[in-house]
Amino acid sequence: MPRLPLLIAGALVLAAAWHLGLGPSAAETARVIPPPAQDDPAEPAATASIVLAGGCFWGVQGVYQHVQGVTSAVSGYAGGAKETASYDKVTSGRTGHAEAVRIVYDPRKVTLGQLLQIYFSVAHDPTQLNRQGPDVGTQYRSTIFPANERQASLAKAYIDQLDKAKAFPGKIVTTLEAGQTFYPAEAYHQDYMTLNPRQPYIVFHDLPKVESLQRLFPASWRADPVLVSKTGM
Repeated sequence: MPRLPLLIAGALVLAAAWHLGLGPSAAETARVIPPPAQDDPAEPAATASIVLAGGCFWGVQGVYQHVQGVTSAVSGYAGGAKETASYDKVTSGRTGHAEAVRIVYDPRKVTLGQLLQIYFSVAHDPTQLNRQGPDVGTQYRSTIFPANERQASLAKAYIDQLDKAKAFPGKIVTTLEAGQTFYPAEAYHQDYMTLNPRQPYIVFHDLPKVESLQRLFPASWRADPVLVSKTGM
């Protein structure tokens, strides 16, 4: 798991980036946003799931693996056909797939609204169209794949709320794509942040997101990530 020295290393890299004039374009900046006005109350059900896409799945997975109430976060692909759900095909940008993460959670411990607030606040920048940081293409689009109409309704209401409140400097471009199948990614993509904490991309783009999660959502933070190596896909 990312330890404090690694987070400090990430901060040093960010400081160097600012010195070189790279600024937040090189590492997305977290933003304080209001919670959703509409949310699902705590439910007796022990499990629910939603699929979220917001750029490279390494970072999105890494963020949600540190969220209280999340029982599984698996990197994968959604939006295209089963036959093209592989990394070498998805990277072409022509499959319809987005790099995505299937998040399984306990609704008694974390609500959909809380997961969406983290998604828009620290997991990615929802105003970037078909890109995230240095990654460009429709496979890096900002997309919510709702599991049902209730999830879709809550997500749309929250997007409208954030746009109306001008929570971001630009309009949210996140799309809703219902009825799509999620396909787990190759094993070497799973738990990537935890297994490769010193990889430059992770240090520069993803560890800052985890640090922002801990800083902005302390009540939702869990130090020990929930790993695919333990939960399975």
